[in-house]
Amino acid sequence: MAIQLQQALDVGKYIVTQRLLGRKRFPLVLMLEPLFRCNLACSGCGKIQHPTEILKSQLTPEECFAAVKECGVPVVSIPGGEPLLHPQIDEIVKGLVAWRKYIYLCTNGLLLEKYLDKFQPSPYLSFSVHLDGLRERHDQCVDRQGVFDKVVQAIRAAKARGFRVTTNTTVFEGTDPKEIQEFFDFLAMLDIDGMMVSPGYSYEWAPDQEHFLRREQTKAMFREILAPLKAGKKIWNFNHNPLFLDFLMGEKDYECTPWGSPSYSVLGWQKPCYLLNEGHYATFKELLEETNWDQYGRASGNPKCADCMVHCGYEPTAAMDAFQPQNMVRAMGSVLGGV
Repeated sequence: MAIQLQQALDVGKYIVTQRLLGRKRFPLVLMLEPLFRCNLACSGCGKIQHPTEILKSQLTPEECFAAVKECGVPVVSIPGGEPLLHPQIDEIVKGLVAWRKYIYLCTNGLLLEKYLDKFQPSPYLSFSVHLDGLRERHDQCVDRQGVFDKVVQAIRAAKARGFRVTTNTTVFEGTDPKEIQEFFDFLAMLDIDGMMVSPGYSYEWAPDQEHFLRREQTKAMFREILAPLKAGKKIWNFNHNPLFLDFLMGEKDYECTPWGSPSYSVLGWQKPCYLLNEGHYATFKELLEETNWDQYGRASGNPKCADCMVHCGYEPTAAMDAFQPQNMVRAMGSVLGGV
């Protein structure tokens, strides 16, 4: 099973409630960034290029809880930086689990095995481990040898202790579709609880600006990668709404829902979304009400949005589309696994 049935039901109930309340814009997932520090410097990352004083800063558990309460989401993704570097990350996770929020603790995996004792297995907690391919490919992406083997060892240790483990993979230009297919087969053998995959976003601050995919390249790449799945030759356990995978393959034409995955960090509420950084607001209410949303998304003509097909912007759109009667059965694939 990819997305847990109870999680799907809770998120569905939340969406229905928001619609009954007449809310046009509401978030689904909070991207809670408690710090920007990291123990890696991946070439495609645009999140860690901050002044030293910001890199030294971190949110308190109380600030994290306040942000979650303020926006009211059912799901919290905790990226970074590397969240396991936060000295109180266990307290943050424990508090959110007590609120029955579904937590995806994103990690590069280097500290995971060492820190497993800080956490308790829970249906509300998943470790979302960054892996961009098999050994050679992943170590190249993170610019350090030996990382892949250490991360796989940590995944096995976490699974052995009863934790839910998902993976998060970014696809760049030059990725070999057959190699990614072999990688998905490998993850299936690890008994991963769900795979997430998305094209990379061209962060302005990312050191490597040459390997981000254009929109048509993304569609062609994912059609090839997912062809065995569509043909029924493979059973891969994706932690995605199948409608989002249809979108990646060019079978769905979606607009971005930038407020669906708002980002909160030591800098405040990031405008307009997790990927673009055009300033910050002090409150979530200000983000929703003062952002000119017409300036963002592919239809706006904003060049920064033209090639973006990342899950944080389009999974919320797919979630809304899943409530269309003709899409309900297909969307259930996120609970049953596969596509």
